[in-house]
Amino acid sequence: MNKPATVGSVVVLSLAAFVAGRYSGTPKSTGHPSSKRVLYYVDPMHPAYRSDKPGIAPDCGMALEPVYEGDDPAGKLQLAAGAVSISSDKQQLIGLRVEAVEKNSGTRLTRTTGRVEADDNRVYRLTAATEGWVQSLENNPAGTMVKKNELLATFYSREFRNAQQAYLGSLASVERLRSTRREEDPNKSNDANLKLNEEQLRALGMGEPQIKELVNTRQTTRDIAVVSPTDGIVLARNISPQQRFDKGTEFYRIGDLSKIWIIADIFGESELYGLRPGTRVRVTVRELGKTIYATVSDNPPLFDPASRTLKLRLEANNPGYQLRPDMFVDVEFTAKAPAGISIPEEAVLDSGMHKIVYVETSDGVFEPRAVEIGTTYGDRVTITRGLAEGERVVTSGNFLIDSESRMRSSAVVSSGVKQEARQHSTNRAVATRDPVCGMPLDSGKLHSSFRRETYRGETYVFCSEKCQKKFQQDPAKYVGEKLGSTASLQPEIEAAR
Repeated sequence: MNKPATVGSVVVLSLAAFVAGRYSGTPKSTGHPSSKRVLYYVDPMHPAYRSDKPGIAPDCGMALEPVYEGDDPAGKLQLAAGAVSISSDKQQLIGLRVEAVEKNSGTRLTRTTGRVEADDNRVYRLTAATEGWVQSLENNPAGTMVKKNELLATFYSREFRNAQQAYLGSLASVERLRSTRREEDPNKSNDANLKLNEEQLRALGMGEPQIKELVNTRQTTRDIAVVSPTDGIVLARNISPQQRFDKGTEFYRIGDLSKIWIIADIFGESELYGLRPGTRVRVTVRELGKTIYATVSDNPPLFDPASRTLKLRLEANNPGYQLRPDMFVDVEFTAKAPAGISIPEEAVLDSGMHKIVYVETSDGVFEPRAVEIGTTYGDRVTITRGLAEGERVVTSGNFLIDSESRMRSSAVVSSGVKQEARQHSTNRAVATRDPVCGMPLDSGKLHSSFRRETYRGETYVFCSEKCQKKFQQDPAKYVGEKLGSTASLQPEIEAAR
């Protein structure tokens, strides 16, 4: 053997030894699930059911799916359209809270605002019964406290001079008649003309004190006094010194504020539920640090087109006149809760035309649900359709869940459109959701173990024998209601978005 051949053989053997050592020293890796420890087995339809051993799910008859160490359990679930699975750690991270749907009971507390007004039945408007001139005014602008029969102003009118003279003439005639009659029969001395003339003076605006003064002095007066008809507050003064006025001019508006009205703003008929006349209402005046109690009046509330609210009238005593017209107050009242079930108002996602909530269907699984709401009271809202008592709804973190649900639904719908086109291209389309319970069925795992029924040329698959029997009893009830291709899942929820 020559020398070059020997050297070539040595090089080849060396390379072969290096390659063999290289591959023999490399550790083998495998991604087979058998190398991982099985934590538990889960029902793909109902994730709340777990088992330590493999087997068949008791509710739908499907094989339990193993969950390996390090796997995401949500990947084993066949979630309904729009549903999301969130682990307990993530729930705590986003501040997710759930609350059970409750049956309304007891009373409810409602808070709103109100405005103080004078009681119209205790407001006196002093108007001119004839034309004339204002002679003088007392120091009594709006807001001044006045007493009954207190002098407010004086004015002059020609009609009063004639009326006074007629009254004095009647008074003199009566006295002459009395002097000619016996003292033991004084009642017969009444003169009808005297009463008519006295009524004329009152009709023109002369007060009782000035009429008595006219009787005592028997002298006509040039200045007619305007006096307060009651104890109260000057709400308005519409005259000034030396002002000429016409018949019907309002001089003063005097209000007796010992009793007042409080006009409360009600933002819907729902807040009036159970709020009957006579109901006691708490009224707080922040500026004064004072709390009083009022009662609901017998009159129904009026609608204000400007504020789009109902104006509920409350009646209250006002000792010391501490509450004045146009002051704002806080109003609180309790009333019997409306019949039905309710949830916290923050649980409802309102898009304007539609409303949805997220329901915890099983441990860590949340599904969107279209609902119809009724009356709102306090921080709760009554549900008329879509939920049942005892179901658990998300009250905090639902916006984050809704975002995740939208992303998942977009992916499902996109793939579902293609799948629906393939299914309808054949005469025997197979639905991928149980038409009875609405559970999604993995189209990649539709094997002979699934129960099947054909109705009107279309094949339906069921997760369990129980659902299949319900379908056999009344197929029309379930076709088109709970079943739909993946592209048409839960149209109400999609419309809400």
